[in-house]
Amino acid sequence: MRMTYNKWFQRPMKSGPRIARDPIPMTTAPNLFSRRKYWARRFGTAPFLPMSRAEMDVLGWDSCDIILVTGDAYVDHPSFGMALVGRLLEERGFRVGIISQPDWTSTADFEALGRPNLFFGVTAGNMDSMVNRYTADRRIRSDDAYTPGGVGGRRPDRSVIVYAQRVREAFRGVPVIVGGIEASLRRIAHYDYWADKVRRSILFDARADMLVFGNGERQVVELAHRLAAGEAIDQIRDVRGTAFVIDTLPGGRVEVDSSRVDRPHSSGAVAPHIDPYASQSATDCAHAGEQTEHKVVQFTRQLSAAEKANSYIRLPSFEQVKADPVLYAHASRVLHLETNPGNARPLVQACGGRDIWLNPPPLPLSTKEMDRIYELPYARAPHPAYDGEKIPAWEMIRFSITIQRGCFGGCTFCSITEHEGRIIQNRSEDSIIREVETIRDTVPGFTGVISDLGGPTANMYRLHCRSKEIEAACRRLSCVYPEICKNLDTDHRPLINLYRRARKLPGIKKVLIGSGVRYDLAIESPEYIEELVSHHVGGYLKIAPEHTEEGPLSKMMKPGMGTYYKFKELFEKYSHKAGKEQYLIPYFIAAHPGCTDEDMLNLALWLKANNFRLDQVQTFLPSPMATATAMYHTGRNPLRRVSAVGEVVPVVRKLKQRRLQKAFLRYHDPNNWPMLRDALKRMGRADLIGNGKRHLVPAFQPPGTGDRRTRRPTGKPPRTGGRTPPRARVRKPGSPVGGGKRRGR
Repeated sequence: MRMTYNKWFQRPMKSGPRIARDPIPMTTAPNLFSRRKYWARRFGTAPFLPMSRAEMDVLGWDSCDIILVTGDAYVDHPSFGMALVGRLLEERGFRVGIISQPDWTSTADFEALGRPNLFFGVTAGNMDSMVNRYTADRRIRSDDAYTPGGVGGRRPDRSVIVYAQRVREAFRGVPVIVGGIEASLRRIAHYDYWADKVRRSILFDARADMLVFGNGERQVVELAHRLAAGEAIDQIRDVRGTAFVIDTLPGGRVEVDSSRVDRPHSSGAVAPHIDPYASQSATDCAHAGEQTEHKVVQFTRQLSAAEKANSYIRLPSFEQVKADPVLYAHASRVLHLETNPGNARPLVQACGGRDIWLNPPPLPLSTKEMDRIYELPYARAPHPAYDGEKIPAWEMIRFSITIQRGCFGGCTFCSITEHEGRIIQNRSEDSIIREVETIRDTVPGFTGVISDLGGPTANMYRLHCRSKEIEAACRRLSCVYPEICKNLDTDHRPLINLYRRARKLPGIKKVLIGSGVRYDLAIESPEYIEELVSHHVGGYLKIAPEHTEEGPLSKMMKPGMGTYYKFKELFEKYSHKAGKEQYLIPYFIAAHPGCTDEDMLNLALWLKANNFRLDQVQTFLPSPMATATAMYHTGRNPLRRVSAVGEVVPVVRKLKQRRLQKAFLRYHDPNNWPMLRDALKRMGRADLIGNGKRHLVPAFQPPGTGDRRTRRPTGKPPRTGGRTPPRARVRKPGSPVGGGKRRGR
């Protein structure tokens, strides 16, 4: 039956009647650069996007079409979100201004560039403002890597809400669109670790007209063009990757009610209903009679294509998930199973008598689109207004290059997948090489060393599903857990060729890899490990086993230690072959859901047995919308079907126990010994207290230690392989890990 849609999904044309428009195009999107440029293109390219009226005057502007408000310093580099979005909108012909780190105590800074013609875009910056300001122990950080001089306190808590409200006060009637990582992870009701409660969608608190989630290039460009064409913001309802508040649901669509978890009751069996999870399971069969180089594993659908294309899912309401942890875990599971752009359906969640509508995620960018975005005319420097003051995040990434986006790892504690998606979006090799040459020839201070060629992970470049049809239908949360999917092409040759081509360029002394290496993928290509170890490791390689015990690993969706040992064997083999003394530096997480004190004790014993003395360690920080955060808040496992009597996950919530688990990672620190002795006695493991090699904690206490208030960082490098490596480099406290690529943690 042909379905019709109401005015929500009808777009006015220049002439003729309105036509029905499918709200969920399932195949390809129009090219990002296919629209005719806006008339203001005649003003040309600005050396920097203006941050003041004086700069606007120099450019000949009487007003801005779009003003972007950000909690970061303005660095005109594609690693900074507002620079990337701003330059893209400029290329499309719009006049874009930047308001960076405004004083939020009044509207004065928000009025600096005047009233924009189209809309305000508001973001907290590259990092969530709460993660940026507070540690996992809820302590205030003293610095901010995205601020000139690294000074902390230049942005408010929950920056998106505060900035959006100030914009509303300054200019009533101007559309306000919020986006970036902070808004993206708060698009529905979510657990807030810092307030220790469930908060409603950020759309309500920010009083914004629309929320853009995920990487927002497609959404922002389309919204800009359509607003410029005269459409009202409250009539634009068909843009993928957007969310908004509605009063009336669309007609002619099927609602899948997933607002409850069905339970057996006395009247008999539960009535059948459309499965809200709609999971697919793999079989081992290929197409009959197919003779292909790679075996393609087929998936089965539990819902018909017609039902999927014409349905939306009703999540439990804000009031329900706030009151019932089981329903919160259920809503989290449904949300994460509806993140594949190829098959995701719209989601609806009620709050206070109104509904939040979430369109499906945006379709991935093509390689040509990625190339054009990253080759826009960035100044590749901080705005001159900072007068040369150092910005730590910029210093870290100024010689690094993004080669891909997205991550199909699905680690439950990480927000990268929820924000960037599971489908890898790649740049071309030629485009990347051109950027290397641009850095070499134009960026001041370049010494011949590229600090990173990577992305969210170092080695997912050009890895993809072997079947586009299967990729569009798949609802797996991870392509590599519990094992690597048989449909995943793990060929590392394109990445190897890129490394070799980049390091052979004239004027390039070394190309380092600073992003985290996914070692379970790397062992599929020993040739890649040899290339990496022989030419791209600066003495140390950071990898992230995260834990040694199956309990927490299963809740993280991380591989077991057997995979680590295989990678370690190859790493040492090729290091020896290259005549280099190099070391693996592992990262571990304490207090993750599913982790007990016994698990941490076993990890500490493993560290001691392998002679690791870690200096930089971390405690699990529950970021909004992450699956592990749902575990932390509810004590349930949304990786499985959720029910009232489902799996209960052990969770560490009390600060004292969280600090204890972190102390196990630093078993060698005398300041932790009193706490560890008490814990070992309580756990019945007093046999590990003593002064012998088999003991974990000494029985004596050095003078002046043991009081955590007097604890200071030692500044010593981690011990590896029984000795301290020469020229050991220790990451500065508070600086992003792995080139800043894993900030979703």
